[in-house]
Amino acid sequence: MVSVWASHLDPADGVMIDISPGAIGNAALPADDEYDKFYDFANGGDWGTGYTVNPTTGLPYEQQIVPRGDYGRILAEFWADGPHSETPPGHWFVILNYVNDHSLFEKRLGGDGPVIDDLQWDVKSYFAMGSTMHDVAVASWGVKGWYDYIRPVSALRYLCDLGQCTQQGGPSYHVDGVNLRPGFIELVTETTIETGERHEHLAGPGNENLGKIALYTWRGPDYISDPETDIAGVGWILAENWWPYQRPTFVTPPFAGYVSGHSTYSRAAALVMEMLTGDDYFPDGLGEFQCPQEQFLVFEDGPSVDVTLQWARYMDASDQCSLSRIWGGIHPPADDIPGRRMGNEIGPDAWKLSRLYYAGHAVCPGDLDDGGGVNFGDLLTLLGQWGPCTPGCFADLNLDGTVNMIDLFAQLSNWGSCTP
Repeated sequence: MVSVWASHLDPADGVMIDISPGAIGNAALPADDEYDKFYDFANGGDWGTGYTVNPTTGLPYEQQIVPRGDYGRILAEFWADGPHSETPPGHWFVILNYVNDHSLFEKRLGGDGPVIDDLQWDVKSYFAMGSTMHDVAVASWGVKGWYDYIRPVSALRYLCDLGQCTQQGGPSYHVDGVNLRPGFIELVTETTIETGERHEHLAGPGNENLGKIALYTWRGPDYISDPETDIAGVGWILAENWWPYQRPTFVTPPFAGYVSGHSTYSRAAALVMEMLTGDDYFPDGLGEFQCPQEQFLVFEDGPSVDVTLQWARYMDASDQCSLSRIWGGIHPPADDIPGRRMGNEIGPDAWKLSRLYYAGHAVCPGDLDDGGGVNFGDLLTLLGQWGPCTPGCFADLNLDGTVNMIDLFAQLSNWGSCTP
């Protein structure tokens, strides 16, 4: 699929798509047996169908029809975050700053309560986002180190070097080879190298490449002499020469692929944005980033038209980040969805812990009067707030919305003096 999606990266192929929130986004995660339904293998993207109306304005989102080749390349570069960038977790601070500076955004912690001043908001929002990104780094890089999983640039070349596993008894058959897909992944044969045929240029001296695997995909950095004027385009290449859509000096990250750090960071960060702001949606129901014609892309020339990345919800930006790594040739689905699921767990937990720090109870849970220890005064305070939580109910130690036996046990387990 990574190879096939790379065939989308040509703005001259005539394929136009609507990239507005009215057409894309709003994609629920798949179950383990639904990967083939979740991703649009042939055309790119996922099963998200977008939104009927903007919940803030009550109006439909305006269509934005652009070349798919521009959209795929922009996503790969916008979310790439390699050397000399703000990095994947830093990208979410850019989004946080965008929201902070929005004229319609009110700085109410968690979306309710009083508007707080800029300094308090900045400290608390940066603390929550930074701590969450740190937790993601610990979790995702622990998984990367444990599984030490291969990247597509190595996996694709290895599988294709073995041969094909589709036609048992056919040429170049190997049980562990690559699946053939007509029009995208094919064998170089006597027929396909005939004059005027699609693999003619791949025959090699003395037809030495017969039996090798050919890919219809992005042709790679060898076709770009000047990135300010050249586009590699899409065409048939030998699989052994496949490259992800990246800078030639940073073709693939030098660490394990599984799980996708981008997917994990972005999913957790999107959830923190939701909980921090008290809203699933960007201010005014729309987040935007401008990608000017012939000015935005760095890996090669483009885009061919002005493009504006748009998201209705924070989760749409997160999902787009995940898809960008497939179009960019850095991650397959096997890296993506598990990373998103990890982010689903890490984000809410990190937000809960941030709130404990805001309330001053993270170091010594149950010390409700900040007296340096847990005693009868704290116990009476907790019992006085027993039941469903209301704003200002800081006795809810596990932040589940209710002061109950779980909070009582947590307080009693810390009985006595606390030391930071």
